[in-house]
Amino acid sequence: MSKNVVVLDYGSGNLRSAQRAVERTGATVTVTSDFRQALDADGLLVPGVGAFEACMRGLRAVRGEQVIGRRLAGGRPVLGICVGMQILFEKGVEHGVETAGCDEWPGTVEPLDAPVVPHMGWNTVDAPADTRMFAGMDADTRFYFVHSYGVRHWVLETHSEKIRAPRVTWATHGQPFVAAVENGPLWATQFHPEKSGDAGAALLTNWVDTL
Repeated sequence: MSKNVVVLDYGSGNLRSAQRAVERTGATVTVTSDFRQALDADGLLVPGVGAFEACMRGLRAVRGEQVIGRRLAGGRPVLGICVGMQILFEKGVEHGVETAGCDEWPGTVEPLDAPVVPHMGWNTVDAPADTRMFAGMDADTRFYFVHSYGVRHWVLETHSEKIRAPRVTWATHGQPFVAAVENGPLWATQFHPEKSGDAGAALLTNWVDTL
């Protein structure tokens, strides 16, 4: 049976590109801001482009942060992409303005420390060996990035042996930054899988296979 995925429409993100990319995995995809549909779907994809503050304002307007929180409380899969990943962190700082995020992970989204910004184009990532997100991919696989901000410091610590620590993937542009996180039902990528050709298609297929 085909899995049902909702692409959350909160006024930000490449909605149709994300829809088409996920549909190619065989999933049934709906683009909507409807709270109930987003809550009940097998998988929820949260896209995002532009400024952190604007994305959070749009997300709150459709109660998106509540949908994300309630889904994760019940172990229901969520995938954040680009700024859709950034808003999952505690806060973002842009042009000296601090904005509260969804606070699913501690940490701050801040300007990249690099000689050339934005970071635009293809780049490799350094993924943990046991991540499901990048299963079946070579170490030199490249993904497409477009961003000027990112999470440069991963601060969440897991001390319990009973809890699987988040699998954090890094990339480097000037300095290392978080490129992706796999944390139980919550997955996120700073890069754009929907723009990353075969590599992005493989990652989305890996995600849909977990639904």
